[in-house]
Amino acid sequence: MNIPDSVDLLVIGGGVNGCGIARDAVGRGLSVMLVERGDIAEATSSSSSKLIHGGIRYLETYEFRLVREALAEREVLLGIAPHIIWPMRFVLPHRPEMRPRWMIRAGLFLYDNLARRKSLPASEALNLDALPQGEPLKQPQFSRGFAYSDCWVEDSRLVLLNARDAADRGATILPRTAFESAKRGTDAWVVTLRGQDGSARSVTARAIANAAGPWVTVTQGATGTALKGRVRLVRGSHIVVPALYQGNQAYILQNDDRRVVFVIPYEERYSLIGTTDVPHDPGMGPPRCTPEEAAYLCEAVSRQFRNPVTPDQIAWTYSGVRPLHDDGSDNPSAVTRDYTISMDTQGAPLLTVLGGKITTYRRLAEDAANQIGRALGRSGTSWTGRAALPGGDFGGLSRAAFTESMARAHPWLDRPLLNRLIRTHGSLLERVIDGATSIEGMGGDLGGGITARELEWMRAHEWVEAPDDVLWRRTKRGLHMTPAEREAFAQRFGALATAA
Repeated sequence: MNIPDSVDLLVIGGGVNGCGIARDAVGRGLSVMLVERGDIAEATSSSSSKLIHGGIRYLETYEFRLVREALAEREVLLGIAPHIIWPMRFVLPHRPEMRPRWMIRAGLFLYDNLARRKSLPASEALNLDALPQGEPLKQPQFSRGFAYSDCWVEDSRLVLLNARDAADRGATILPRTAFESAKRGTDAWVVTLRGQDGSARSVTARAIANAAGPWVTVTQGATGTALKGRVRLVRGSHIVVPALYQGNQAYILQNDDRRVVFVIPYEERYSLIGTTDVPHDPGMGPPRCTPEEAAYLCEAVSRQFRNPVTPDQIAWTYSGVRPLHDDGSDNPSAVTRDYTISMDTQGAPLLTVLGGKITTYRRLAEDAANQIGRALGRSGTSWTGRAALPGGDFGGLSRAAFTESMARAHPWLDRPLLNRLIRTHGSLLERVIDGATSIEGMGGDLGGGITARELEWMRAHEWVEAPDDVLWRRTKRGLHMTPAEREAFAQRFGALATAA
């Protein structure tokens, strides 16, 4: 890779906000470099509840602007990434002791109408004792409820595809490259980067965007400037258990502490349950789901589901740290999920991002690119809401119709594998297959349905360097494999890397 010595913009952080900023800025004609000390989407952005949603619970804290923006973004993101984002219907069992029906009806009316809704059905009241959606629930305790629409997202792939599109448009994307320090001049920054092998590199950047998420304070210190505002680190943990019910609907459960817990169909065979809101101390090391958090989630579901959920059922857990903009709230669940962007132009420009949520990343990036462009005298125009992310152009077909067309073109692909490949690569599927007419022609199954040819594609186009990059971020196939199968995949991965 030809790495430039000088760029207009250096973006720090390979999460959804950093990759979104890099994509938007390079599309406006700026030269861009993005650095991430780990893998793309290695931390918070691959550890979300995997929802593109307005955040119905934010209505109770009167965050109408945030909800309106998020609801509008649902439609935009559905349009530009239909392979990794799709509609999902949520069932809300009614608990009279928590919130009266009129309040929920009013909230859902606002949710339906705060922003224009083009493709998602409106909310409705449900008689749960007469519908399949009521079967998993305790009856007759939960006989009434509501349904509304939001969207599911393959979160780590959303981040990856923003990075991929940025690179395709000319940005330099450098995973496993740490931002070490920067010296500020009047017109530019002199930045020191350090590679995974310990080698140092100096780069000149006219502007810096600090989108380091949970590490934003540390990174800001390395620029020699003070952070405007405070960051509050809140851990969100999730558990994955064997599927608790049949059907594609998700559930949003009102818990006794007035928080909500989601139960979401996951990876065909599982249910995803989350999330917690627990203060996180950086001194604790990487976030982990504690036994107390796992028990909390199990109990929240068991109170309302007919069959109890117990910790021994857990197949996998994951945790992420949300870097929230500290608004002084005593309750971690009440801390705003809105974002703030500050621009320091006392010398070469420095833009800093605090907070945010995955649903509004594109708007955040658009705002950041506008401010950076103005500071550099090259504003450009907004464009990301109209341009499909890689794999998201189905040529005017719906995802279902595109899937059927691929099934006819490649009858040798069994339907579960075809569906998974389309959810991963979308309209890039033909390029991944590259003329193969059988699984053997794809180099055989390396484990979990990952073929040698797909792995080759990921190495060439998705910055894959380690087995976990494939099994837990580019895909979630690790969840479908035993420890022995994951170890065998790692050995094959290493052998292929050596051969290459």
